[in-house]
Amino acid sequence: MVYLTRQEHFNAAHKLFNPAWSKERNEQVFGVCANENWHGHNYDLYVTIKGTPDPDTGFLFDVKALSKLIKAHVLEATENMLRRL
Repeated sequence: MVYLTRQEHFNAAHKLFNPAWSKERNEQVFGVCANENWHGHNYDLYVTIKGTPDPDTGFLFDVKALSKLIKAHVLEATENMLRRL
């Protein structure tokens, strides 16, 4: 049994702001998250799979294919979900 870990890096931003409040009140309550230019974070996502390597290639899984799966089913899916909020 072997393990393969793929790391993907992504960024996300948010802004917490109550339009019924003044800019000062928003900054008092939400701090840096009330920044009108948004407030960002950097993330590293680690996905680990395990299994038995293919006897002919020695590969557990195609790393490029794993990267595409992570991007499609985690990163892009999350981005699409957040756009709908």
